[in-house]
Amino acid sequence: MNILGKRYLFFAISIIFILVGLVIIVIDGLPLAVDFKGGTLLELQYSSPNLPGTEEVIAIYEDYNFEEVSVQTAADTNGQRTILVIRSPFMDEQVKGDIVTQLEAMTNDQIIVNQFESVGPVIAEQVTQRAAVAVGIAALAVVIYITFAFRGITNAFRYGICGILAMIHDVLIVVSLSAIGGKLFGWQVDSMFLTALLTVIGFSVQDKIVVFDRIRENSTIFRKLQFEKLVNHSIIQTLQRSINTQLMTVEFMLLALALFGGITLREFAVILLVGLFSGTYSSIFVAAPLLVVWENKEWKNWFKKKETVAG
Repeated sequence: MNILGKRYLFFAISIIFILVGLVIIVIDGLPLAVDFKGGTLLELQYSSPNLPGTEEVIAIYEDYNFEEVSVQTAADTNGQRTILVIRSPFMDEQVKGDIVTQLEAMTNDQIIVNQFESVGPVIAEQVTQRAAVAVGIAALAVVIYITFAFRGITNAFRYGICGILAMIHDVLIVVSLSAIGGKLFGWQVDSMFLTALLTVIGFSVQDKIVVFDRIRENSTIFRKLQFEKLVNHSIIQTLQRSINTQLMTVEFMLLALALFGGITLREFAVILLVGLFSGTYSSIFVAAPLLVVWENKEWKNWFKKKETVAG
């Protein structure tokens, strides 16, 4: 099985998915929740699908001088769209109570407040900064650890750099997924997203160390073997373990959680599901192939091909 022979196909698959998400982010921006940009999230549960219209809800908010208001509906556990999700600028408890009262009077329906979150702009800015610092520290720790752990072999720093590039790949996959989910399903990047992202980074690093460690072991056993064949052999040796560990345990559990865990956990479960799969995928099809690309200095051939075409 020549996995590395198709490495540019695997690179292309990742790049296409990431580019789709980045294009959405450039056009619409990252769908940040109140945790990161400040504001109020109000989730209301109705007893029937007889929900007020978007314009009617916005009209009520405009009476309180709220200009930027987003109104969405969501399905409950029975599949009926009885949930109203409203995002607006920051409001206090008293204003929330007045708005809920007006919405109840509009539909003659008793409303249950499922969720009410208000975050001021200063707190949101602090959360955003700390989130960026947390991801940055995690990335730095990965490079230092892998470089130290593999210090006994030639060009140990390459393993650290390829590990961090593959980890950035996983982060971009998760961010792109959130952007696509925000566009299609109204997802938002909140504190649960950050929890999922850091979890993905942790699992991703673990998978890459397993693959890299097998490459290190085989490099002492098969010293005369061509590096590309050695890496390909190492990948095949770890392939079954990766599939059994991820697909047969964690992935199936997350899939069940995404399908049957309810709407409040669905986004978190899907992000973890795809993110952890990406961590395993990048360990086999991104991180290890990058080592081979670096070892073979294949970028020189890229330039030669371009020069030949131009001539």
